[in-house]
Amino acid sequence: MATSPAAAPGSMAADTDGSGGVVGHDARTASYLTAPRRRRTSRRERIEIAVLSGPAVIVFVTFVMVPVALAAYYGFYKWSGFGRPTDFVGLDNYIRILTDSKFQKALLHNASILVLSLVIQGPLAILVALLMNRRIKGRSLIRILLFMPWVVAEVIAATGWNLMAATEGAINALLKNIGLGSWAQDWLANPDIAIFTLMFILTWKYLGFAIILFMAGMQNIPGDLYEAAAVDGASYWQMQTRITIPLLAPTVRIWAFLSIIGSLQLFDLVYIIWRKVDGVAGVSTMATYMVRYGRDAGQYGMGSAIAVVLFLVSLVVALAYQRLVLRRDTAGALTGGAR
Repeated sequence: MATSPAAAPGSMAADTDGSGGVVGHDARTASYLTAPRRRRTSRRERIEIAVLSGPAVIVFVTFVMVPVALAAYYGFYKWSGFGRPTDFVGLDNYIRILTDSKFQKALLHNASILVLSLVIQGPLAILVALLMNRRIKGRSLIRILLFMPWVVAEVIAATGWNLMAATEGAINALLKNIGLGSWAQDWLANPDIAIFTLMFILTWKYLGFAIILFMAGMQNIPGDLYEAAAVDGASYWQMQTRITIPLLAPTVRIWAFLSIIGSLQLFDLVYIIWRKVDGVAGVSTMATYMVRYGRDAGQYGMGSAIAVVLFLVSLVVALAYQRLVLRRDTAGALTGGAR
């Protein structure tokens, strides 16, 4: 009877793998030798990740997480900002905020700014970007002029518009000079039109950024698609509605996310323009409400509670938007580790 190779004296030991193949002693030895190398490589990668991301994590924790935690702590106290807070009031600050009609009005203003920004700036920016994407004379100069308001600092822009929109400002003077004096009014303190005045200023300020962002997204659309559509007899607007706008959707969603967060945290323009006008008569936001009834009123515990509410509202909206809208865009960007 023939002796099997596994039992033969002096033969190489062999095992079988899961598929029934034979794995020799040399192959197993090689795997044992490479295992420590893999562990060393993995350890080195973890050290590199810690070194590269460590400073960013420290900055984030120091300047984001710690202030949020301190604001949450101070929000439970009636505190004037000096010394250690001792007058514990529990949830009284939060109850006062949520039941205050002025805060509810500020929250409504934030919601109105959010919706109006998406409805007005989005379509307008897409139309202008489509126009600027064509070969027209003076396109570079027009791009610069459209982008220039976004570069101007908010303080300068707000101060300028505050002067022009005043009762005796340049806007009313212009209306009177062209025979439309009946249209002249207080553009800032009239509660019926103050929000629309703000939307005009915001559109002037941030429309250029949306246009440049959309134009950058259009540059990534392959030109072969337009050539194929032209061969099939598609018109210009058919190509825009069926090629450009659908493929521009990820860029639009990113812009909408930035616009939503900016609308919820809007402060500088509103505070500078309406700092001398009561929030009920003019425009107030959650951020300006925090400053007016927190810091300016000397109620830092109240202001800390307002900051926590603003943070939670922004966080919930951001997470909901990413979960419901941006999920399809970020899913392809997340890759698993190498096998």
